[in-house]
Amino acid sequence: MNGVRRVVTGHNDLGEAIVLSDDKAPFLHTSPGRPGFWSNDIWRTAAFPVPISENEEEPTLGPRRQLPTTNGTVFRINQIPPESGLLDSEAIRREFQNLGNISSSTFKPGSHPMMHQTETIDYVIVLNGEIYMVLDKSEVLLKAGDVAVQRGTNHAWSNRSKEPCVICFVLLDGRFEMTNKS
Repeated sequence: MNGVRRVVTGHNDLGEAIVLSDDKAPFLHTSPGRPGFWSNDIWRTAAFPVPISENEEEPTLGPRRQLPTTNGTVFRINQIPPESGLLDSEAIRREFQNLGNISSSTFKPGSHPMMHQTETIDYVIVLNGEIYMVLDKSEVLLKAGDVAVQRGTNHAWSNRSKEPCVICFVLLDGRFEMTNKS
C-alpha cells in the first residue's frame, strides 16, 4: 500500500468549486514492529467550527498525532494485519507511543493487551475485511460495511482473521461528563 488517494476541493478566484489536489494523502505511518500495519492520515482539523480557507497549509504534516487537538478532528484510514500469537504488552505500549500524543493513562487493563481509552468520539467504518471491537466485558465482530460509534470507552481492535482489515476512523475531540454507575 502506497497510501490512500485523497481529493481536496476548494474555490477558484471566481468562487467556483474546483479540485485543489488529487494525489496520495501525504502522511503515511508504518511500523517495523507491526508488519502489514499502516495508518494514513487523510485530514486533521484544530478548531470548531472548522475554518475553511483557500490558503490552508497541509494539515497532516508534522508529528504524527493519534488523537485530535482540543476542538479538533483526525480522519484516517488504517490497515490492521491479522494478530499472530501472543501480543507483548510492552511492545504494544511502544507501538502506541510511536503513533503520537498517547499518554500512559490511555492504557486501561482489559481482556486484550491493546485495550485503551481516549477522550474522543470515534466514527468507525470497516472498509474491507473484519475486526472485533473488544470492550471491557463484551466484543462485537464488525465486517465490511459495518459502522460503529466508539464513545470514549475502553476498547481494542482485534483482527482474528487471516486477511488484513482496512478501517476508517474519524476521531472527534471529546470531554468526559459521566458519573460512575457502580
